[in-house]
Amino acid sequence: MTDTIEKDLLIVGSGLAGLRAAIQAAKTSSKIRIAVISKLQVMRSHSVSAEGGTAAVLFPEEGDSLESHVYDTVKGSDFLADQDVVERLVHEMPSEIYQLEHWGMPWSRREDGRIGQRNFGGYSFPRATYAQDKVGFYEMQTLYDTCQKFDNIEFFNEWFVTSIIHDGQRFCGITAIEISSGTFYTIKAKALIIATGGAGRVYSYSTYALSSTPDGLDMAYRAGLALKDMEFVQFHPTGILPSGILITEGARGEGGYLINKDGERFMKSYAPGLMELAPRDIVSRSMMTEMLEGRGFKNETGVDCLKLDLRHLGDNIIKEKLAAIREISMKFSGVDPSKEPIDVRPVCHYMMGGVHTDIDGATEIQGIWAAGEAACNSTHGANRLGANSTSECIVWGKITGELAARYVLDAKTSPFPLHLISLEEKRIYDGIFRGHGDANPYEVKQQVTDLMNEKAYVFRNEKDLVDGLRKVRELKEKTWKHVDDKASEYNTNFTNVMELDSIFRIAEVILVGAIKRKESRGAHSRIDYPARDDKNFLHHTLAYYDIKEPILKESPVTITKYQPVERKY
Repeated sequence: MTDTIEKDLLIVGSGLAGLRAAIQAAKTSSKIRIAVISKLQVMRSHSVSAEGGTAAVLFPEEGDSLESHVYDTVKGSDFLADQDVVERLVHEMPSEIYQLEHWGMPWSRREDGRIGQRNFGGYSFPRATYAQDKVGFYEMQTLYDTCQKFDNIEFFNEWFVTSIIHDGQRFCGITAIEISSGTFYTIKAKALIIATGGAGRVYSYSTYALSSTPDGLDMAYRAGLALKDMEFVQFHPTGILPSGILITEGARGEGGYLINKDGERFMKSYAPGLMELAPRDIVSRSMMTEMLEGRGFKNETGVDCLKLDLRHLGDNIIKEKLAAIREISMKFSGVDPSKEPIDVRPVCHYMMGGVHTDIDGATEIQGIWAAGEAACNSTHGANRLGANSTSECIVWGKITGELAARYVLDAKTSPFPLHLISLEEKRIYDGIFRGHGDANPYEVKQQVTDLMNEKAYVFRNEKDLVDGLRKVRELKEKTWKHVDDKASEYNTNFTNVMELDSIFRIAEVILVGAIKRKESRGAHSRIDYPARDDKNFLHHTLAYYDIKEPILKESPVTITKYQPVERKY
């Protein structure tokens, strides 16, 4: 008999979106029982790694405006963002900056004592609100501390959620494994918020924590929810070599230069207006062009790279405003950025795509919402501007937390479809845990994530994408579904193989979407279709699960004010 727990609201994921949702739900009603479920300890969620800033218009009297933030975001998205969603983000965010401050967020300050903001790529005003270069860490600490004030929030640390249970129309519960004991549980509830973050470990060269695998997206996908715009993967211009750890855009926001082997600030040839602070898709493509045309450096690992030069900023600025970057650079590449430039190249950093939601974060199944990077409410379209992601997490954490709590107060409990529990046990225990095979799952994982680096990187083409899809499917057929470690407690071998199972399905969705989108838009750059094609592709891609291959559909882009024009910076 499966162990059973009952709650009212489940929040899967304990990053910025999950914690903000928990606080808002608890504020909405002290009666509802809220469970925040995470496969990690809460403060290990990858949100702690956000570095550069959180975007908001704070000083309209100094020249910034809400409309400017809206237009910068829409233009940055290559006109694929839903403009009503962008408007909501921009209008809600300023008050959230002050709310965080009231909860204890230690924002960096200007000389006059006001909250500090720095330049970030694609913005026409400095609106990345920052706290040194540890924004995510401080935001997480602030939200986690605030959660402690509410008696009706319970944390389930180190629980691996395996599936979403619903009756075809309404949410009923989830299945999960308590990692410390290995016990398989059914957790019944009236509502769910999916806040499982990004899935960047589909790529091996990635800024993401090793835990950022697509199991959250995959459980939604297998439950019949659409994944939207998954072909749009953001490659951040400055990943340190060889690890891929992020060097924040804040380094360029503070005045850092990108230079090629001739010592030139090459961005003058690609985006003369904004230089290094053009949107990320443009900077990443410019860097790849420099390297492909022979103007790059060779890192000691043999990989092509360019240099990020901070020396002219001076030791004091680096230590005061970029302390974490200095530490990362010295620890992971042996370079003191005040004395020599850092080797960098574009690295997988963010998924514009995710679980398809409406403007409120609601999914296609009643009682299920999604928020943060796991969701795709179409804030970012084809390319996200830096500092808008932490903003999105906070705004839709709040929105979904309140809506889910109000829903719970009125919702009736659905009859529970018990047959789905036995199907899920069969899938993970008979299909994986007790599986047999001679293919090493860790080697297979390395091969599939390396393939994504190679075949679906900054520049793409039909041949590589089709070849990549074929090879991913070949690897999927190998006998990697087995777990050699039979322990119950802390069986990371088991969770790792379940994560790999998810990686295969989500990699396939990314590749199938990228093959079908025969245009270049934002982060999806096809060298065989170099132009943006608004006539045929100004739409979102929806992918639905099918046992054979993803079923793709289209949904319209919401345009309120701004018709698509050519992007120039």
